[in-house]
Amino acid sequence: MTGPVSTDTVVRAATAAYLHGEPIDMSALAASLGLSRATLYRRVGNHEQLLGLVLAASAERGYRALTAEPAEPGMANVLAVVERFMRTVVEAEPLRSLVARDPVLFVRVVMAPGPVEAGATRLFTELLETNGLHFTAPTAAIAQAVIRIADSFMYSQLLGGPPQLDEAIQVIRLLLSTAD
Repeated sequence: MTGPVSTDTVVRAATAAYLHGEPIDMSALAASLGLSRATLYRRVGNHEQLLGLVLAASAERGYRALTAEPAEPGMANVLAVVERFMRTVVEAEPLRSLVARDPVLFVRVVMAPGPVEAGATRLFTELLETNGLHFTAPTAAIAQAVIRIADSFMYSQLLGGPPQLDEAIQVIRLLLSTAD
């Protein structure tokens, strides 16, 4: 590859491996991009940081696809988007492969502070605001709580049970019912 390789190019290349259900191999990725491993790490951080960027970008693409069609703003739209998003995530084969292959890595990247949580919080803050929902607490804090609730119910299989999406929606509905 000639010329400088952008972070976006690295994330796109790593995303291709992820979407094929393959682990992201930093050595192979660096070689395929014509970079040294050191340059790759300087560009995107370590393996977990790169995976976080890949998952955050994938989540945003999925979210944007779900919200592309105009809908009547309000609580019903927010809950519909949240439910569709959770179902899409839980059914995503690349994510299921990642969880099966390395659940500890998945938890560190998705459920800890980082690009996945920050991106999801930003998207759901936007969703709440564009749907006219206002709270006495900061909207971003409510959005982060929605993310944490959704995560705990979507990934309950990590604790030995099935995903509990209907229960998640009930709890999220209760939380969002505090909107002014």
